[in-house]
Amino acid sequence: MIPLLLLCCIIKGKGQGQKQSQSHSTLLHSPHSTRPDLGFLSLPILRSEMEGLDLDLDTFLFTSESVNEGHPDKLCDQISDAVLDACLAADPDSKVACETCTKTNMVMVFGEITTKAQLDYEKIVRDTCRAIGFVSDDVGLDADNCKVLVNIEQQSPDIAQGVHGHFTKRPEDIGAGDQGHMFGYATDETPDLMPLSHVLATKLGARLTHVRKNATCPWLRPDGKTQVTVEYRNEQGVMVPVRVHTVLISTQHDETVTNDEIAADLKEHVIKPVVPEQYLDEKTIFHLNPSGRFVIGGPHGDAGLTGRKIIIDTYGGWGAHGGGAFSGKDPTKVDRSGAYIARQAAKSIVANGLARRCIVQVSYAIGVPEPLSVFVDTYGTGKIPDKEILKIVKENFDFRPGMIIINLDLKRGGNSRYLKTAAYGHFGRDDPDFTWEVVKPLKWDKPSSA
Repeated sequence: MIPLLLLCCIIKGKGQGQKQSQSHSTLLHSPHSTRPDLGFLSLPILRSEMEGLDLDLDTFLFTSESVNEGHPDKLCDQISDAVLDACLAADPDSKVACETCTKTNMVMVFGEITTKAQLDYEKIVRDTCRAIGFVSDDVGLDADNCKVLVNIEQQSPDIAQGVHGHFTKRPEDIGAGDQGHMFGYATDETPDLMPLSHVLATKLGARLTHVRKNATCPWLRPDGKTQVTVEYRNEQGVMVPVRVHTVLISTQHDETVTNDEIAADLKEHVIKPVVPEQYLDEKTIFHLNPSGRFVIGGPHGDAGLTGRKIIIDTYGGWGAHGGGAFSGKDPTKVDRSGAYIARQAAKSIVANGLARRCIVQVSYAIGVPEPLSVFVDTYGTGKIPDKEILKIVKENFDFRPGMIIINLDLKRGGNSRYLKTAAYGHFGRDDPDFTWEVVKPLKWDKPSSA
């Protein structure tokens, strides 16, 4: 990034006749319009500061990664959300903050849960591990023979009285379960209104699991990671994918397969069905199991913990993230429900043609129903001013936690509803259980030039 002082010096030294930049968002090798000396999502660079710069920044590279359901951190996310599903299925008013950790031959669930449900935590853990494919020590964990530890307490009464008044508050009066700020993001570069780099990395991970479970690639084991670098062009704030620059896959495998066989199978059965041919060319780089060996995986290879894949869960590094994880949390926890409503708002803005790219932020104080702030930025792609879009958002979306829960039907558990979110992303999914992906119609007056 170019320090602001250096930018000022460059600006001062440029002549009046030099070509001017088209917009502040095209000048940085970044999708984020930020002051480079102040860091991520700080003050926007002023157009006046960029006058006279003549930099060749026609395209840039952006990378997103993903992991599949056998990654130890994702195993923990899925167990935590399986516990949440079981709680909500039996008691929709359950208050859940369930964490999971795992290492060789061990899984532990711990946290604070207040529920009327009678749960067999050990069975939930073993069933989840088995469904993923952890069925022997050879693959990283044996679901039927590993140690399962449980350390669950009830929700703190101090938190309970402030958030829901020990279940006495009306839905509109329910306070946020904690302080924090959450983000929603949308971009028109894919039909799902999600970033292409993130979509491809996520789908590659899902495809790895698919060809493992249907035995197309019988040498595969549960653990795996993917990463995709896309070359983009920034057209006045609009992200336009040009090509896929690099595809990286590191997947766990058994002892019988050679590296050449791994590379051939990954190209044929994983990459070709996922990455559109239009984005691949003779310059696309493939790194397929670049370490040369990945036999030991799952919890045997690395410890796992709930909530350590929050960028993979959201937008692959695009937009922004408030830092709060999702899995194992009931919807009074605004880390989850606040991020879901922010995504619905951002997606609705783009889907209704108000902008081609958008980020929405919402923030809360513990025990307070009304959000402290709501923010909208369309990166210069809005058809009307951002302040007018913000007004439309506030008129159409109720950001109070209790109303988010009702409007998005977030108390409904069971049917693996939340478990499904715990692998392959919480957003951009075509599934009726992902109610926050439903676009709300927004009425607005289109300018004659729009």
